[in-house]
Amino acid sequence: MSTQRDYYEILGISKDSTETEIKKAYRKLAMKYHPDKNKDDDAEDKFKEISEAYAVLSDTEKREQYDRFGHAGIDGRYSQEDIFRNADFGGFDDLGDIFGSIFGRSGFGGFGGGGGRPRHGPARGSDLRYDLKITLENAANGVETTINIPRAEGCETCGGTGAKAGTSPRRCATCHGSGQVTHARDTPFGRFMSTSTCGACNGMGETIDEPCPACNGTGKTKKVKKLSVKIPKGADNGLRLKVRGEGEGGTRGGPSGDLYVVIHVEPHELFERGGDDILYELPISFSQAALGDDVMVPTLHGKVKMSIKAGTQTHSILRLKGKGMPHLHGRGQGDQLVRVIVTTPTNISGEQKELFKHLVDLEKGTGKKHTKGGKGIFEKVKDVL
Repeated sequence: MSTQRDYYEILGISKDSTETEIKKAYRKLAMKYHPDKNKDDDAEDKFKEISEAYAVLSDTEKREQYDRFGHAGIDGRYSQEDIFRNADFGGFDDLGDIFGSIFGRSGFGGFGGGGGRPRHGPARGSDLRYDLKITLENAANGVETTINIPRAEGCETCGGTGAKAGTSPRRCATCHGSGQVTHARDTPFGRFMSTSTCGACNGMGETIDEPCPACNGTGKTKKVKKLSVKIPKGADNGLRLKVRGEGEGGTRGGPSGDLYVVIHVEPHELFERGGDDILYELPISFSQAALGDDVMVPTLHGKVKMSIKAGTQTHSILRLKGKGMPHLHGRGQGDQLVRVIVTTPTNISGEQKELFKHLVDLEKGTGKKHTKGGKGIFEKVKDVL
């Protein structure tokens, strides 16, 4: 991310501003800091800053993530390209192709403009994505793990120039270093000029007479980087962890891209996750439901004792406070919701059968009442089961 300043503060608007107000504020600031109009040294940086703020706040989903989690909700889930992808910059035609010239030759998703810096200059490396599977326990407790990232890095032999040691690239004689050639064509309607990529240097602006043998003139070599990644407590499916500067190496001295580690939490054999709450189904017997009982229940944080009240019905939900998932980027934890399932016995002994018959008689009002001081039918059922 280019800044940690509050996006609303950057655009000078309130948090309840409408889409129209957001767009109006952005237009005003974009024209003010347009680098072709504003020659201050920091104009381009400010233009990038307000454009990023607008790209997030004008998108309903990104704005919701930002309002909930701040920069962590954006920085952890979206790459720089994702932030600008599909951003609605419609209606800003008067800004010309400034987007392309500032944000790079290809620009981002919704940006127009085909201009840009010459390709032979320093270029930032590509971002990389790594999909990481973790257990639900890892997500609950947090974990630090090691991953291996295959990536292209600057060639150490030639220093990233692509030229053999002792030599250096030379400026292309065809395009004179611009990476583009202009063609003039005379027609009955006048002379037409067109520009295309230089074929002699493939738009790089430089040619290499003696390529580096280690990288074959590309300026990069393939390597596997071992990285340690910390998974925060409360991590959920789709969470993106940004590791700055650990993507592909840059070209000709350009900075490296970033690495995005995307979290995938594997299904659990006992628990199901619902936001920050954990769902667990507990089978109990008929006697436990009727008479109540104290049982030990597994949680992600170890077993805990839970009391079942007499007369508990099947599918009742009991809550274990604070035994769920930790809140991501916040304090506190969710709860564990225990759904009680009363099971019906299928294979019963003769003694159990007699007791259930006695219970049926009692329910019909025809059974014998137990004597004072003796065990009642419910106690007997509990003993047998």
